Amino acid sequence: MSGTRGTMAVDWEERIDVKRLRSDRHERALDRMREAGLGSMLLVEDPNIRYVTGLAMTGGSGADHYSLLVEDGTVVHWDTADHAANERYNCPWLSDVRYACPGLGNVPRASGRDSARAFLLEKMAETVRDALDDYGVADEPMGIDTGHAGLVDTFESNGVEVRPADCAAVMEDARKTKTRDEIECLRQVAAICEAGFQAIVDGLRPGRRESEVWADAVGELWRHGAMVQGGYLTSGPNTWPKHQANTTDRLIRPGDLVYADFYNIGYLGYRSCYYRTFSVGEPTRAQKDAYETARDNLYRVLDAIEPGVTTAEIAREFPDMDGEHADWYGADEHWQLTTNHWAHGLGLQLYEVPLIWRGLSPDHPIEIEEGMTMAVETQEPADRQGVRVEEMVVVRDDGVELLSQWPVEEITVVD
Repeated sequence: MSGTRGTMAVDWEERIDVKRLRSDRHERALDRMREAGLGSMLLVEDPNIRYVTGLAMTGGSGADHYSLLVEDGTVVHWDTADHAANERYNCPWLSDVRYACPGLGNVPRASGRDSARAFLLEKMAETVRDALDDYGVADEPMGIDTGHAGLVDTFESNGVEVRPADCAAVMEDARKTKTRDEIECLRQVAAICEAGFQAIVDGLRPGRRESEVWADAVGELWRHGAMVQGGYLTSGPNTWPKHQANTTDRLIRPGDLVYADFYNIGYLGYRSCYYRTFSVGEPTRAQKDAYETARDNLYRVLDAIEPGVTTAEIAREFPDMDGEHADWYGADEHWQLTTNHWAHGLGLQLYEVPLIWRGLSPDHPIEIEEGMTMAVETQEPADRQGVRVEEMVVVRDDGVELLSQWPVEEITVVD
């Protein structure tokens, strides 16, 4: 597959194969778990649960759902009563769905008593220990994707050897490169974001509030089946620096620069991060020059990305402290300028491996691998306004393939 197709299920062509998507992810996690010498892994974090089970975890009160992957490939999943009942009916690939006891998160916090919190932790650990016994892995090490001291201690007091670090390494390794269907999910969410950009073009005019234009875009995203869990639109003086990543009720005026960031827009759980800049009327020479600088900075980084290079090598292509306009911020070091110029992995979370950033990568490099997916973003001031631009890419054997397709050569002008 090399391009987006429809979002509906059909029998006359192959699209994203969701059964294969689930199976490939499950097998990756299982293979790496076995290689790590673990008999099982308890997954509490929503993206890890979705990666292994396919369940649409969208955030809960904390540990009211959790999953156990055991070495024979079986998944045991615990969930609240209503969710568990629906999962038994709707998710035939899960053969063992049980009722959860929320030992972490809002439920124990709201209980108001230490004794209640201790009961919930103990009951959660007990339910998992029962499953370990059922599948004959109670005497083998169990990975767990949270370092919550109380939960770890409770498991250990129940005779379970717990290895949080091993589990974290297993899931990072499984998720850092993407399968063909994962890549197509990211390509699809990029296409949906482009529908949102078009809604901005259609609705952007003087006298409308940022929030009104953003509402048009969000409605279009939902119409195409996306789950909108982030993003914003900002205009005029709110564009430099960006206005706390918030959409406000500011009235848009002639001559404004406007940019939108579709971040954390999900399609089948896969998250976008995708900036584009717009101009209400013809941009000034300074605005065009700023945009050209931001775009060239972005593509210089993209040209450096290929399998085998390190994040340290790529990070050198991002702007130095002068290019970061550090004096404007009163900053002395790159670590103080998080999110201005960087690249970050994309997947079931907004930030995944790899992270490429002058504040971190030079001293802590990792190697780029084929199949990694990421977003690369840059910005630049133009007088008292600013521009931002970002591309979503997948690493191929000879460089990067663009998943994002909205025109990038110039600022999108809205007359």
